[in-house]
Amino acid sequence: MFELTVISPVLLWTAIAIYAASFVAFAFDLARRSQVTADAHTVREAELVGVGARGGSAPRSASTVSDAPKRFIMARIGTSLLVLAFVFHLAAVTTRSIAAGRVPWANLYEFAMIGTLLIVAVFLAVLTRLDLRYLGTFITGLVVVLLGLAATNFYVEVTPLMDPLKSIWLIIHVFVASLATAFFALSFALSTTQLMQSRRERLISEKAEKTGPRFLATFPSAERLESMSYRFAIIGFILWTFTLIAGSIWAYYAWSRFWGFDVKETWTFVIWVLYAGYIHARATRGWRGNPSAWLSIVGFSAVIFNFTIVNVFFKGLHAYSGLA
Repeated sequence: MFELTVISPVLLWTAIAIYAASFVAFAFDLARRSQVTADAHTVREAELVGVGARGGSAPRSASTVSDAPKRFIMARIGTSLLVLAFVFHLAAVTTRSIAAGRVPWANLYEFAMIGTLLIVAVFLAVLTRLDLRYLGTFITGLVVVLLGLAATNFYVEVTPLMDPLKSIWLIIHVFVASLATAFFALSFALSTTQLMQSRRERLISEKAEKTGPRFLATFPSAERLESMSYRFAIIGFILWTFTLIAGSIWAYYAWSRFWGFDVKETWTFVIWVLYAGYIHARATRGWRGNPSAWLSIVGFSAVIFNFTIVNVFFKGLHAYSGLA
């Protein structure tokens, strides 16, 4: 068991290093996308000049050039590195679990490990159906930051479970909450990209000289990004609702009450209200575009606040960070 407690952090730091390499590859992919857009713009200008000189037919549209099949090699490399990092990450979580003799999510360090693992798992699963590789920098960057902070600031040795955690609800409640966070993370990444794309589209409509990063021309429209973000948020909201219910049931068995306005319980409810408001406003009142994107971003910011600040600085019945 001692060897596993040593191996797990080594595997995790290896995963962090490969995630960082994946981030670099995805960043180069964005640079390549910018170059593709610039080349398409140059070709379009050359065609316009040629047609003006010949007085011939209209040139191909910009979409004809930009929509042509392209091989974004760095995106493929980034995805391959992401899969490799995921394997090391999974091995780190598995060895930690074996060493502890329990599920590996009983303290803040372990929460970070399983939460980020599920973010990557959901992202890779979605890639089998949708090409979201343009979100690679967002996802890998987020994972590197969260895992790096956890490994450097939240690491604790393997310890036995506290009495309130010795329940089947530990497996159900925390896992579902982590899975919900993974879907919220994807929604957050898409909403952030939506804001950038929305600004670009507005500048184009105003015929501005500069319209922002060129790689955005290879991304879906702001409306499409918003639609995908909304769908992921709905899945996350359903899972978070179950988290809220499961937590109340667990609280009854642990402390003989369903709800006590503990700071962790309160923030879990605040997050539920934020995403309920986002889904309701967009579905029934047509509150779309940038306002809905900002609501999604605020919601995920509350999730991160709940995961970090609340766990570390607020004391209560849910003070299971494992930190002294």
